[in-house]
Amino acid sequence: MTEHQTTPSAAALLVLEDGRVFRGHSYGAQGTALGEAVFATGMTGYQETITDPSYARQLVVQTAPHIGNTGVNREDAESRRIWVAGYIVRDAARRPSNWRSERSLDDELVEQGIVGLQGVDTRAITRHLRERGAMKAGIFSGADAQRPEAELLEQVKAQAPMEGSRLAEEVSIDAAYVIDPADHGWEGEARFSIAALDLGIKSMTPQRFAERGVKVHVLPATATLQDIQALGPDGVFMSNGPGDPATADAQVGLLRDVLDARLPFFGICFGNQILGRALGFGTYKLRYGHRGINQPVMDRRTGKVEITSQNHGFAVDAPTDGATKAPEERFGRVEVSHVSLNDDVVEGLACLDIPAFSVQYHPEAAAGPHDSAYLFDRFIDLMEAERQTAGTSTGTTDAADVSKATIDAKEAK
Repeated sequence: MTEHQTTPSAAALLVLEDGRVFRGHSYGAQGTALGEAVFATGMTGYQETITDPSYARQLVVQTAPHIGNTGVNREDAESRRIWVAGYIVRDAARRPSNWRSERSLDDELVEQGIVGLQGVDTRAITRHLRERGAMKAGIFSGADAQRPEAELLEQVKAQAPMEGSRLAEEVSIDAAYVIDPADHGWEGEARFSIAALDLGIKSMTPQRFAERGVKVHVLPATATLQDIQALGPDGVFMSNGPGDPATADAQVGLLRDVLDARLPFFGICFGNQILGRALGFGTYKLRYGHRGINQPVMDRRTGKVEITSQNHGFAVDAPTDGATKAPEERFGRVEVSHVSLNDDVVEGLACLDIPAFSVQYHPEAAAGPHDSAYLFDRFIDLMEAERQTAGTSTGTTDAADVSKATIDAKEAK
């Protein structure tokens, strides 16, 4: 990325791998940004979107036409920095108007060196990506936009593809830290403690646990089983994150050790893909992925539909026709617990003979609906059930049964 200026009227363009070009004006920093072009359909939550580490090395196209209206603030950031490689909007707000705003989105993009593009038809770009699929792309602004298009296209094509990219370690923390329930309104002793592997974790996720009395030890993506066992946790969590799950061999191996030790496990997004691989299933790249806060998902056991927040370009390849033996047979039976109502993509896995489950979406809802908040309670119930059966030779915990019990308890209130 090159040096940036703040001239909003400078020419800028988006060059796609297939040769399609969209011309507009610079937004944020000026220079060059390379990455995979994807679209996000959320009408709100742009600050949470750009600070989601799962968007690392991606050029995000916002389908909502007006972006930046409410500015940015320190509280709504989902991580320590902006992670999108570039940002593409139709109508950028000339000035923010919100009592919580601390600065404009444009200023924040400039400050963090994020190259953007405004004044383009983002719906047209989205239709193109839906038809052709997510692809390599580049944003070029300022002096870089004056270079020949053929030269820019060659630079776009020369970048590494998302398939085969190992990015979790790039966005993860370097040192562990703790989120304490007492700092988030919980009174009394913590009910449980968990080890949370940061593969690109959003800040609201450990907060949701802490609000429920769970102490969260957030560990780097390179953490080992010994690091986890040293904490003596009641459970293990793996977060969302960027990149190709086929490259996450270290995390897959770690999770197999966790499952062998019968430590209760919960994974979301990248964590769902890691569980799928740990059980022996494959993963594959979606044509254009699921990115937005209005994705419909069905819980196949209860028949309930949840509107969910999602951000992923890969999915688990597992049979959806009921319980099946995991390819890694020592882990017993597993079933696809949730499916996408848009395209039948696997949205959740539930192990039936070991205490483990996962979902492909983001139940912390930052931003997004709160339909899936019960999943945090479900994990707490799973840890409680495993605590009660610990030490027995015949005790088993069915994650799907715990899930149904959690939902039934919520409805009874």
